[in-house]
Amino acid sequence: MEALEFAAIGAAGIAAGGINAVVGSGTLITFPTLLALGYPAVVANVSNNIGLVPGALSAVHGYRRELKGQRNRLIRWGAGSFLGGLTGALLLLALPDKTFDAVVPVLIIIACVLLLLQPRLNRWMKERQSSGRRQDGGVPMWCGVLGTGVYGGYFGAAQGVLLMGLFGSFLQDDLQRLNAAKNVLSAIVNGVAAVVFIAVADVDWAVAGVIAAGSILGGALGARVGRRLSPTVLRGVIITVGVTAAILMTVR
Repeated sequence: MEALEFAAIGAAGIAAGGINAVVGSGTLITFPTLLALGYPAVVANVSNNIGLVPGALSAVHGYRRELKGQRNRLIRWGAGSFLGGLTGALLLLALPDKTFDAVVPVLIIIACVLLLLQPRLNRWMKERQSSGRRQDGGVPMWCGVLGTGVYGGYFGAAQGVLLMGLFGSFLQDDLQRLNAAKNVLSAIVNGVAAVVFIAVADVDWAVAGVIAAGSILGGALGARVGRRLSPTVLRGVIITVGVTAAILMTVR
């Protein structure tokens, strides 16, 4: 790996780690970078996924204060993320890339619309439901987390946008707490997919190592910046990145 190539991948890893902590679309930086440098698509996707796992864990640690009181629902959601991530990783190895390419941009746009309407949805749901409303979203939420996990294990770009849109439609909670939960679920999906890829896929370990180092730094920095953003600003960042992701994946 040449010095300029090393620097480019490292910088992409830092940016991706920071964006994943705040939003969850870091793959849209690292994956195109690897393609531009000439890496095969599947090798780039697999190596990128493995490299971003340490950054995801760094983001989880950075949001540890916001995770307090969420243990029970994260255990339930985590099971869905684990199963979804495993399924998505296996699909990546079995199906052509075009299978999800036509569907994913639509899913991202729907997620952005849900997130944009989150305050209104929360008010409407609060008026219609009793004060004993479940804080984990029940079965519909679990199924949504499972589906998002399948997508995340397959490709992963904008997985966080989908999760935040899902949270916005089913839950009534502080956006920073939901962002912390998003980081945990994304880490589970990426982690289980990484195990599958390590076991059976072709991995470029030099690329994965450089991205890992950059994503750890980016994840820590992103967690600090993300916590200081107001809910309105954070929502705007998520929607902007989500729309950009949909456009990039459409023209890719």
